[in-house]
Amino acid sequence: MTHFLKMTWNPSTGIDLGFLTIHYYSLMFVIAFMAGWYITKSVWKREGEAIEKLDSLFIYCVISILVGARLGHVFFYQTELLWQDPLSVFLPFRFVPEIEYTGFQGLASHGAAIGMIFAMWLYNKKVLHKSVLWLLDRIILAVSFGAIFVRIGNFFNSEMVGKLTDSSIGIKFVQDQYNKYEAMRITGIQDEHKAFRALTDDPQFANYIADIPYRFPGQLMESAGYVLVFLILMFVYWKTNARKKEGFIFGLFLILLWTVRFIVENFKRAQVEGREDWVFGLNTGQILSIPFIMLGIFLIVRALKQKGEKDYA
Repeated sequence: MTHFLKMTWNPSTGIDLGFLTIHYYSLMFVIAFMAGWYITKSVWKREGEAIEKLDSLFIYCVISILVGARLGHVFFYQTELLWQDPLSVFLPFRFVPEIEYTGFQGLASHGAAIGMIFAMWLYNKKVLHKSVLWLLDRIILAVSFGAIFVRIGNFFNSEMVGKLTDSSIGIKFVQDQYNKYEAMRITGIQDEHKAFRALTDDPQFANYIADIPYRFPGQLMESAGYVLVFLILMFVYWKTNARKKEGFIFGLFLILLWTVRFIVENFKRAQVEGREDWVFGLNTGQILSIPFIMLGIFLIVRALKQKGEKDYA
């Protein structure tokens, strides 16, 4: 079989400035939020809304998405943290079995979606005073764009890797196969970053790389799907009158985004061991996607029954 697209993935953790390292995962979040602000600004101008209201909206979005994503991961995928290491739920450290800086790891998009919906309800009640669905119809343009970069961040972190494959798009994820302690033990280098680099740069460790299986790049597959979702939503908002049907664009967003997630889950390794196909042949990510898709269908049907646009002036 042709392997011309296959590659070994062993990136650095970020951009080293000497006095500071800008981690790629964090950088992707910054890009997502900043780009989202500019996308929403253009939407606000079209709708005739005060740009000043964007500042508080940005704060609501950042806090709700990060907190919701973290809690979603803990409740849906790593519940044992609540009693085994509760401080690590919100702090960038692991305290069991020893204190170790880990950064903020483990964010679930399902939790982020729930957190965002709640925050938009709160923001609308306190600031916008229109309709939650009116707001969600517009904010999801930025959210769908941001989702693209979040998955690219997962790719840099070698998280959410795919199932084993012999296809031409398979990737060897070095940092998924070996943790930092194994990399330092194998190479004899006590600096984890230099140890990982040596694994792929030094020929004496070639056998360790050869033992790494190829996997689907689940993160990039999902990110590519989100590009399509973003383009469709932008077209619908800017080129059609669908925005006048309250809940239509948000419903379309739920159907498209969670359908992408549902499909890509077939190619991704299960995030929870033992739950690969635990209910009707579906994994956790697929099961959690179904309610969002059903809600999207309901909102579109509801929107199509509307006779006109509501007046919020």
